Amino acid sequence: MKAIILSAGQGKRLLPLTTDLPKCLLSVRGKTLIEWQIHELQKCGVRRIRVVTGYCAELVDQLLRERYASEEISTIYNDAYATTDNLVSCWTACGEMNEDFIILNGDTIFEAAVLNRLLESPDRPVTVAVNHKGVYDADDMKVMLEGERLVRIGKDLQREKVHAESIGMILFRGKGPALFRRSLQKAFEEPSAGKKWYLSVIDEMARQMPVWTCAVNGLQWCEVDYRADIEHAVRVVGACGDHDDASGAVCRLVKAVPF
Repeated sequence: MKAIILSAGQGKRLLPLTTDLPKCLLSVRGKTLIEWQIHELQKCGVRRIRVVTGYCAELVDQLLRERYASEEISTIYNDAYATTDNLVSCWTACGEMNEDFIILNGDTIFEAAVLNRLLESPDRPVTVAVNHKGVYDADDMKVMLEGERLVRIGKDLQREKVHAESIGMILFRGKGPALFRRSLQKAFEEPSAGKKWYLSVIDEMARQMPVWTCAVNGLQWCEVDYRADIEHAVRVVGACGDHDDASGAVCRLVKAVPF
């Protein structure tokens, strides 16, 4: 099993915290966001990790090189990160999608129990981790369902028709990686590809084949998009354990978030 983490963005909504570093290098309780992700992936036995970088990529390379002396963790540079959305980042990692894998947004923090639940879900080609809640806002990646099957996914879905939100984690197994690669290539060849999210590919796939979901309700996770999300991130990493508020050399690379 392999993980692909999409971490090319600066995180402009977090400025000025991300003036000189990408969002994935923000520090919460002594570890960067990318370290928390790797920490929980490794707990679940996922050790081969590819990180798609862009903004200040050299800082991510430096941290991973110093923190993890392992060839199993490496980066892939998206040189179009500044002018494109994450469909292009996803396409940049297409060559790694040759076996079962997880794709993960670079700002999704989660406890290992979230990924374990996804890995233990029925063996299907494409499974999207979702969370159910009472009210959905404009920034949520909203999902429409028929039972456990995903019907539509997107931010612009009518809220009264929404059943869940995507947490930014998808599992591809069996035929799933090949199906996703073909759909991704088709989407990348369109003139508008640079302005699309990769989840638009999942939305299109769901119109043509079964795409399934796995609910992670009750487990700890969050997306870090705004400064207000930092407090939630502190609670999530508290569930992860092994935090160190004096993280030594790592802290020299990152900007600590006040809380």
